[in-house]
Amino acid sequence: MKYKTIDMSTYPRRAHFDYFRSLQNPMLGVTVDVDVTALRDFCEAEGCSFYLAFMRCAARAANGVPELRQRIREGGIVEYDACGTSHVELREDGTYGYCTLYHDQSFRDYIVCAEAERARCRAAASIEEDEDVEGLYYITSLPWLKYTQLIQPTAGGDESNPRISWGKYEADFRGRLMMPVTLLAHHALVDGLQVARFFQNLDGETAVLTGQ
Repeated sequence: MKYKTIDMSTYPRRAHFDYFRSLQNPMLGVTVDVDVTALRDFCEAEGCSFYLAFMRCAARAANGVPELRQRIREGGIVEYDACGTSHVELREDGTYGYCTLYHDQSFRDYIVCAEAERARCRAAASIEEDEDVEGLYYITSLPWLKYTQLIQPTAGGDESNPRISWGKYEADFRGRLMMPVTLLAHHALVDGLQVARFFQNLDGETAVLTGQ
């Protein structure tokens, strides 16, 4: 994964960066109900995993926001060209492993590669990551719950991988399938404007995939 180093002498958010790095809990989290009706219908028609399709949309939406590709390193900032994902893969015995995926190929190629990686991860017995995780988004899903708020564990300090999570989708009063989606990011790098851009991009990515 390629990255560049941000010049902190010209970085416009330097004061914000220093302030939020000083806080005990510098994470910013927002949960939004997202309409996934068209995506669910698309996945059923294509016979593909909704989980994988939504993950791809979420990763591509995040990659469209430069600040979500940034990481704090040694008191400065690096920005990746694009970030993959590390998601939890549940095994039959109730334990889990971490599975790394990338999202820059065609949708059908991505689905084939992703299903193979999921199978490989479920067959393994390790909880270790496949590679250096700095340039990844952390993915979590709670498909059993329609939640309104989610608090996730973080390492604290300068650990700055964004977390993207989602829960169970349910029909609202209009019959639209709405799913809670949470973005958690380090406030030293990301403000509310970038969070809003992520959710705008997410709507756009699902529309492109489903031909809406």
